[in-house]
Amino acid sequence: MPTLSSLLFPVPNHPAKRRGREFMPESGMREITYAQAIREGLDQAMEQDANVIVIGEGVPDPKAIFNTTAELREKYGARRVFDMPLSENGVTGVCIGAALSGMRPVMIHQRIDFALLAMDQLVNNAAKWHYMFDGKASVPLVVRVIVGRGWGQGPQHSQSLQAMFSLVPGLKVIMPTTAHDAKGMLISAIEDNNPVMFIEHRWLHQIKDTVPETYYRVPLGQSKVLHEGDTVTVAAFSHMAVEALIAAKALMSVMGIAIEVLDMRSVSPLDVASVLRSVRKTGRLIVADTAFRTGSVAGELITQVVEQAFSALKLPPARIALPDHPMPTSPFMAEHYYPGPETIVAAVADMLGIDKNSDAYIKLTGLLVREGPHDTPNPGFTGPF
Repeated sequence: MPTLSSLLFPVPNHPAKRRGREFMPESGMREITYAQAIREGLDQAMEQDANVIVIGEGVPDPKAIFNTTAELREKYGARRVFDMPLSENGVTGVCIGAALSGMRPVMIHQRIDFALLAMDQLVNNAAKWHYMFDGKASVPLVVRVIVGRGWGQGPQHSQSLQAMFSLVPGLKVIMPTTAHDAKGMLISAIEDNNPVMFIEHRWLHQIKDTVPETYYRVPLGQSKVLHEGDTVTVAAFSHMAVEALIAAKALMSVMGIAIEVLDMRSVSPLDVASVLRSVRKTGRLIVADTAFRTGSVAGELITQVVEQAFSALKLPPARIALPDHPMPTSPFMAEHYYPGPETIVAAVADMLGIDKNSDAYIKLTGLLVREGPHDTPNPGFTGPF
């Protein structure tokens, strides 16, 4: 029986030559981690354009924000790569001014929670400037923020607030899942003339994927099929796409059930069209989000699907998200707080009428037991953040 680790990435999500059932990477492709892909994207963008600067709390620190900014200061100097004071709103204003003056700042927060201190600048200035001045000015600003659990981060350091930012017209909000997409979407975000929130889940940083060495772009606002199927559509955001892929491979391996997994990749703009195409094929929809249930992007996506393809649905859609209360700090209390592949499998079973007392289902759920501490993203990932 396959192990949980065998159901993880890498998955083929890049141009490649197919030989039989295997994907053979083209030249210039190799496996690197999500964190390494972000660092490489920053490096190549800075090489391409001298106006790209990097600023953030801990950028030149020895830990280099999960190693995503390592050696950039040594290569490009302190005038292009530098730390920032604990004054998020003020420094965001400085970055907006720099963007309006022709620079392309990449501003980094080690928690999305810290970006709340810059809401006035992000919502009232960065997002609106282009509209207020009739398109004659733009704010090409990228704000990298990190979400997700790990080592008891608790209610103030592990929130997923993408829905809050997606409410603001003029802000693009993206959540790449794979290392391939992290690099390509970061480059696209830096080149975009609009402000972009680039949201990284800390549990993704150590997952490897096949990534081109070259400078390339992945379009913003488009989802991607991670696993093809015809029984249930699972539209998933960020790390929940990984959990959905694990669930999909386990369902296929044990029960021969093919669910379709869409990695949404973007929150705003939201690729509803791709979800509609899949739902019209499967007739069933599950949306898996990393955020709180109420007011979530999952709820918005379900609403739009119901509005536009109600007749295609065989059953009411299901929403998988966090409970509507703050994240616990205690590892004991957090153990059953976060949904995982078993939550997705249970939702699929409910939709398909699968007997949860059957031997096959018990075997399936046994396969999904996560080994090691549930609050540690990766055994080789030692923190502290």
